[in-house]
Amino acid sequence: MKRTVRSPGSATIINAIATGFGSAFGIGLDIVCEAKSIKSGIECFNDVGADNTLMELCVKRVFDHYNISQEEFGVNLKTTSKLPMASGLSSSSASSNAIVKAVSEIVSQEFDFKPLDDLEIINMAIDASLEAGVTITGSFDDATASYFGGVVVTDNKNREFIIKEKMEEHPILVYMPNFYSKSGDSNPERMKLLSPLVETAFSFAKDRNYFKALNLNGLIYSATLGFDSAIAVDALEAGAIASGLSGTGSSFVAVVSPDSIDDVRESWSKYEGKVIETAVDNIGCVLI
Repeated sequence: MKRTVRSPGSATIINAIATGFGSAFGIGLDIVCEAKSIKSGIECFNDVGADNTLMELCVKRVFDHYNISQEEFGVNLKTTSKLPMASGLSSSSASSNAIVKAVSEIVSQEFDFKPLDDLEIINMAIDASLEAGVTITGSFDDATASYFGGVVVTDNKNREFIIKEKMEEHPILVYMPNFYSKSGDSNPERMKLLSPLVETAFSFAKDRNYFKALNLNGLIYSATLGFDSAIAVDALEAGAIASGLSGTGSSFVAVVSPDSIDDVRESWSKYEGKVIETAVDNIGCVLI
């Protein structure tokens, strides 16, 4: 039996590290997981050279939920990614969502079990990410923006939605510098020093002023983490609707109109790295 699941990444509107409240939206760059049933064990492969710990933990959590032993049943997993790793674009959330959904689909069909519902899949994926050490807050905002697409505003501590809705579709430009950062390298205590400012940005998100929230959040976290905020300001000067740091970096995103794509791309040409064109994703995590 085989199941293939596609799960998009997401871009940050509000980084939840400072306050525990976050916001994100789905983007068209994705991870595809192909899962096949085998006689026993867990076999994991990916096309980006990443450590397989997260993949294995996702499978084990599904097996534990259904009380399945690796000796009696197994899966072979292969993931292919259009998402840059460790870049602030929720590659771990997209991967864990896709894997948990694909494996749960196979197991529920193979053994005639009740399939996991959406939030069970998301929470299982988050728990695996926390155990693997690839997230600081649990990333409920990133995980749900990836899983459902559209835009979410969330209480990450309690894993609850404040807003979950489709987002107006816009082209998105992503600037990727020639280096990467890791969530584990970030200093949460330093980021929490600016929590009053992040709360102001979050108030914009709660009022659905997502682009104001994205701009302010990006400036705050760029300053805190030592990224060059001029990257976002250059995009705004060139006509971007909004621009800011995504996650804890190293990528910057710009929400643009079709008329401003070329100008924003040109404004980033002076920086070392590459620019990726994508779009808002309102589809989310689906079987393909």
